[in-house]
Amino acid sequence: MEKLVVIPTYNERENISKMISKAMSLEGGYHLLVVDDGSPDGTGAIVKERQ
Repeated sequence: MEKLVVIPTYNERENISKMISKAMSLEGGYHLLVVDDGSPDGTGAIVKERQ
């Protein structure tokens, strides 16, 4: 069974990198889906850099 972590975001520039790192460190081989609703603070750009 595939496991998915979904992180909805809006203006999470200060937190998104830490959240991604934490989700990717979970045991069990999770997939990660970040849903950004057009954050004006650049959250989406940080997520793209981390891909």
